[in-house]
Amino acid sequence: MFKQGEKVDIVTASQQFKGVFIKEEKDFLIIKLSNGYNIGIAKRNIKEQKSLGMTKEEGKEEKELKDKEAKEKPNSKLPTIAILHTGGTIASKVDYSTGAVIAQFTEEEIIKLFPELKQTANITSRLIRNMQSEMIRLAHYNIMAKAVEEEAKKGVDGVILTHGTDTLHYTAAALSFALESIGIPVILVGSQRSSDRGSTDASQNLLAAAEFIANSEFSGVAICMHEKTADENCLILPACKTRKMHTSRRDAFRPINALPIARVNVEKKKIDFIASDKHEKDKKEKEKKKLTLKLFNEKLKIGLVKPHIHMFASEILAYKDFDGLIIELLGIGHVPSMKVDEFTEENEHIIKAIAELAKKMPVAVAPQTIYGRINMNVYTPGKQLLEAGVIGNYTDMTPETAFIKLAWLLSNYEKEGKEKIKELFEKNLRGEISERSEKESFLN
Repeated sequence: MFKQGEKVDIVTASQQFKGVFIKEEKDFLIIKLSNGYNIGIAKRNIKEQKSLGMTKEEGKEEKELKDKEAKEKPNSKLPTIAILHTGGTIASKVDYSTGAVIAQFTEEEIIKLFPELKQTANITSRLIRNMQSEMIRLAHYNIMAKAVEEEAKKGVDGVILTHGTDTLHYTAAALSFALESIGIPVILVGSQRSSDRGSTDASQNLLAAAEFIANSEFSGVAICMHEKTADENCLILPACKTRKMHTSRRDAFRPINALPIARVNVEKKKIDFIASDKHEKDKKEKEKKKLTLKLFNEKLKIGLVKPHIHMFASEILAYKDFDGLIIELLGIGHVPSMKVDEFTEENEHIIKAIAELAKKMPVAVAPQTIYGRINMNVYTPGKQLLEAGVIGNYTDMTPETAFIKLAWLLSNYEKEGKEKIKELFEKNLRGEISERSEKESFLN
């Protein structure tokens, strides 16, 4: 039988397959095709099979020479961008000798993957973590924030942070709060497909982020991802008003209750600001202020609960030993809270449970609808929540941003008391609360 990494030619009654042998299952052979996808071929259908030899690793001397060539002297006419990697698909490619996805993190490797970057900026690149984004905890936000601070002190013109897409929007909000008065752009970039796939979005997203940093006056934290499934444009999205809205599409990230900051066309080297140009006007003001890190308390326990029909008070009380709780309210601001017939007595226990927790910790709210603004003054269930002591009325934060903001406030202002937490939670600090609801932003 074939060895792993061996090139093979397999013929069935209807097709011929050439690729790299991965492994043998009971009834199948698994090979990796040249397009990067794995395929299982039923043994019973194989008519012919032969080896084409082992894949060869690039010679050490040849590799060192190529690495040396890739590392050129900085161009004094170009800005310097630091790329910090936390993992994810964007800086990875398939190793066809093993079938595994391998990471590429050094500046030499990044330039080889994305040679167009050399025309836009001088690139430095380093790995700060290598992990799937769903594995992230509050401690990792502190690591990222300190790494950005380190690059800012070196005098770079901007930072690109590569990140897995699953929780990229959480991290964007976290860094927006943690990096107070950041005077340079910090752009989070992800991709849905690895860098050597024909359908990859990695190249376009990364190049657009670099183009935006190099040729705009923006400062602060933002996200750069595809505008549509096609490669024409990328959007610069607000850090605290963006959410991943699709599991796999390249345009999965959409602004919520807000407009995109800008549109970037890499091919035309064109940047169009959409929401406003206030980011450019504010840059000089930010540069006057010193970057301050306001980090997260890594030991905090923040809950996130989604009310639903046939709910029980015990679902709320499960968080009684936590430090804070976000409730994703139904509609304009409701939970099951009223007894209306013989089947709904449990609802009264739910509102009592919320009141019990609100005496011990901040219990804050966000709209389960994602779009829109909370207004608990309209209907009785909302008024009951206000009487129970929940905070966050009139806000339009996404549940994820509300979760991050509450964690950040408890990390930095807990000693100042519950009233200070309430005041700051309901105050717009980083663009997380819209002054008004833009009708154009719905399903934008």
